[in-house]
Amino acid sequence: MVRLPLTTTALALVTLLVFGCLASMASGALSLPLWDSLLAVIDNILGSSRSGLADYERAVVWELRLPRTLLAVMVGAMLAQCGAAMQGLFRNPLADPGIIGVSSGAAVGAVLAIYFSPPSHSWWTVPLSSFAAGFACSLLIYRLARASLGTSVLVLLLAGIAISALAGSLIGLISYVADDSRLRDLTLWQMGSLAAADSTRVWLALAVTVAIAWRFQYRAAALNALLLGEAEARHLGIHVETLKRELILLVALGVGLSVACAGVIGFVGLVVPHMVRTLSGPDHRSLLPLAGLGGALLLLLADIASRLVVQPAELPVGLVTALLGAPFFIVLLLQQKERG
Repeated sequence: MVRLPLTTTALALVTLLVFGCLASMASGALSLPLWDSLLAVIDNILGSSRSGLADYERAVVWELRLPRTLLAVMVGAMLAQCGAAMQGLFRNPLADPGIIGVSSGAAVGAVLAIYFSPPSHSWWTVPLSSFAAGFACSLLIYRLARASLGTSVLVLLLAGIAISALAGSLIGLISYVADDSRLRDLTLWQMGSLAAADSTRVWLALAVTVAIAWRFQYRAAALNALLLGEAEARHLGIHVETLKRELILLVALGVGLSVACAGVIGFVGLVVPHMVRTLSGPDHRSLLPLAGLGGALLLLLADIASRLVVQPAELPVGLVTALLGAPFFIVLLLQQKERG
């Protein structure tokens, strides 16, 4: 595939993302005009009345669809950048927070917090518990996959399978003993959904997205050096173990928060970095920001599809990304097999 100039790729992704945001605010069981949906947002910010929408339609745009759109953008960007960083850390395009079990571990933390903490405390206990569990799983996976000659991809995938199975068992056990009201919340977390988007989740996701994006970009040159191998990176002055610990911490933070805000959403961190790498090359200085744009666009489109396919009902967005990502993962495995 011909690689595109970075400016062309970035401009195309930004343009598509803007139109995707407009489509997201206009799409759903209540279909609204694109332009009037944008004017409704401007009206609420400026206190004007330019849109031709009724009061309840403006409320739908401002209170429901705008937070959902912004949350989809930030969660998608976080997952894609975490996937790109993890692929650089393990030096393998098959690495993904969902496939190797980090997302499942973070989901266990969120489920435990939902079940044991009172609803009034869930706004801080769920993200904190998700992060702690995701970080613990990341460390465990790293320890298991680490070897004297590098990181074993086979052990990486097997460890992910084992952790995902254990996480599934724990979530199933908690779901079995939960009452009806909490059982619905737990089921929603497992399938992934953006329906619970609100201002608290949006602001929290914004702060974490900006923080990890800045730190990933700061470490982009070190990730490029790591692609040459750990020994070569050390010769270039990179403190490899410190870099690994920092990347694992950032990935756990990003994945933990995404699980806390939207549940388990798989394959975004696998599909997007691989596609962006094919278009623009492996340089993490451009790969990471472009992956963030691509992840935001992919999750936004998946959320739009989840609202339109079975309307007036909604599909969980995690199911949509899994339907898109699982065939892609199979194709990627076949490509790796052909390359030996």
